[in-house]
Amino acid sequence: MEGTPPQQPTEEELRAQIEEQLRNVRVEDLLVESAASIVNLTVRRIAKPDEQDLEQARVGIEAVRGLVDLVEGEVAGQIRAALSDLQLLYARASRGEPLEGPEGESTSPESGAAAETPPPPPAQPSRTEPPPKLWTPGRD
Repeated sequence: MEGTPPQQPTEEELRAQIEEQLRNVRVEDLLVESAASIVNLTVRRIAKPDEQDLEQARVGIEAVRGLVDLVEGEVAGQIRAALSDLQLLYARASRGEPLEGPEGESTSPESGAAAETPPPPPAQPSRTEPPPKLWTPGRD
């Protein structure tokens, strides 16, 4: 009927949907998604002055280093590139070097050069640095 709101799925239907999603998830996809999340958080712990925590950044770098060896193909290369950029950014921050490019632009962790900040993804909090150019499942 036209005026009736759509019926909410039952608990059993929700459980069946979750089960179906879990059947289709590969562990490698979860590893890639986890690596992307850790890279993003680690960049924040390095580059955002009000959130800077180099010990947490070191832990993030070590975590990504451990995950990258479990991933294969092109995405592994993208994770390695992001890891390399993180390590360079961490080294600069550890030496107390400025992490901003000319005219106050944030330094991009993936390029090592000043970059224009794109708008953040809708589900993520706003940030001053662009996310790594790392493919993650569900994002094309």
